[in-house]
Amino acid sequence: MKQNTLGRTGISVSEICLGTMTWGTQNTEAEAHEQMDYALENGVNFFDTAELYPTTPVSAETQGRTEDYIGTWFEKTGKRSDVVLATKVAGSGRDYIRGGRDIDAAAIREAVDTSLNRLKTDYIDLYQIHWPNRGTYHFRGAWSFDASKQNKEKTLEEFNEKLETLGELVKVGKIRAIGLSNESAWGTQKYIDIAEAKGLPRVASIQNEYNLLYRSFDLDLAEVAHHEDVGLLAYSPLAGGILTGKYQNGARPEGSRGSINHDIGGRLQPLQEAPVKAYLELAYEAGIDPAQLAIAFCLTRPFMASVIIGATTMEQLKTDIAAADVTLSDEVLKGIADIHRQYPMAI
Repeated sequence: MKQNTLGRTGISVSEICLGTMTWGTQNTEAEAHEQMDYALENGVNFFDTAELYPTTPVSAETQGRTEDYIGTWFEKTGKRSDVVLATKVAGSGRDYIRGGRDIDAAAIREAVDTSLNRLKTDYIDLYQIHWPNRGTYHFRGAWSFDASKQNKEKTLEEFNEKLETLGELVKVGKIRAIGLSNESAWGTQKYIDIAEAKGLPRVASIQNEYNLLYRSFDLDLAEVAHHEDVGLLAYSPLAGGILTGKYQNGARPEGSRGSINHDIGGRLQPLQEAPVKAYLELAYEAGIDPAQLAIAFCLTRPFMASVIIGATTMEQLKTDIAAADVTLSDEVLKGIADIHRQYPMAI
């Protein structure tokens, strides 16, 4: 499988990343271990998790269980050195995670130590800020986003504090590189500027949603990614499974994300129906599995460092990983461009 470099770190990761957010609710520990075994055997050396996971649904009772499952797999297999491991510190909003407070220096130190304990490792390859304290336009927030209410001075002070704390953790070897998630172009650039001015760890990646129905990264963030060597780690490349066609005509397969999280984070609503139908027809006409069409398209983007897949069955996992071997023709890419032009922001 093709390998890409995370920013300017020299860390090489597979262009497909194994996502883990269903492990602990939709997937058992044994199933999680089976997924990791298969992924590694098939060229995937990059696993992404978070202290918040699992998320289907999120709860105080299950929080941290996904990291636990990864830790027991490392312990069982001894393959920690074969994996580039990414995890994240959760932001405010959930009272069962550090009282729901914002991300600050103390929160980062506590979260790192707790994750290291769960993961049964003494280092994290990529440590990410899960979402900004000031809020984000992701998670369907674009329709009500208002940056005019942000406090610039407070935000920049927080950026400094986070970078200085992460720098300390890099120095002691607890983390190797840092990344952002659910960030904006302005936020990403500010982190980079502060890091370069003060000799602190430089952002290596940004993990944002990216799929055929949601392509905000194509604009300002793509420019930052190109000029500043900050690759995208695309989450939800299948838009929560919607792009597979499994929810067409009101279907809600038992055990699917749509049967647990009713609207799949605001994605499963009438405006997505027409473009999804168009993408499904394009895939069928080209003889390509719809999931593989969606993932293969993400892999064509010049700013892509890795595409994060997630699966609840081994069949899904095998299909998703095999998307790395799918080449989209110019005709198919034109078809995608035409559909995107007609439905530029469907979710």
